[in-house]
Amino acid sequence: MKLLLTSGGISNISIRDALVDMLGKPIEESNALCIPTAVYAIPGGAWNAWKFLNGQSGAPMCEVGWKSMGVLELSALPSLGKEHWVPMVKEIDVLLVDGGDPLYLNYWMKQSGLAELLPSLDSVYVGLSAGSMVMAPNIGEFFVNWTPPNGGDETLNLVDFAMFPHLEHEMLPYNTMANAEKWAAGMQGPAYAMDDQTAIKVIDGEVEVVSEGQWKLFTP
Repeated sequence: MKLLLTSGGISNISIRDALVDMLGKPIEESNALCIPTAVYAIPGGAWNAWKFLNGQSGAPMCEVGWKSMGVLELSALPSLGKEHWVPMVKEIDVLLVDGGDPLYLNYWMKQSGLAELLPSLDSVYVGLSAGSMVMAPNIGEFFVNWTPPNGGDETLNLVDFAMFPHLEHEMLPYNTMANAEKWAAGMQGPAYAMDDQTAIKVIDGEVEVVSEGQWKLFTP
């Protein structure tokens, strides 16, 4: 699977161009499934889910001109037979995965069966904040809010680096470079701090930073 891991969505022309290159065709010819699940675990989640799906979140994802869009709610999938959703996921061009709580998203990705399916997909996975962080081996205590049944901060481990999103965001006063450095010091592997004008592109294990903003790679 091709990964485009963003902090603030498809927020500039460089990230959009990277997405089109990964799709291999225009956005206007591509079909998307939107996954809002992570946002329900934060305050105001229901309202924020509506904003995400209606293109009013301030982080461009659903509103960039897709040919068609559907909604895939992960918490509903365990009650359905896989024939109801797996063929659709296999045929889709892109998965758009909203932000919110990364551990809550991790839990439902595993419970739903989507986590197991992801590595075999030919589609593009576009993560927004928590939707990106969930791909890492773990997220670090700095980002633990919702507590999974078995505790811990482990996530999907589909990439070998962690992410600190929304760097120096005016609405998130704790997301400073100084705090990113402290966070990175507690991580076991490579870790990126990235602002909302930055994304990380991963294809066949090759990692490329796409940015019109600020980012920093921390290595152990």
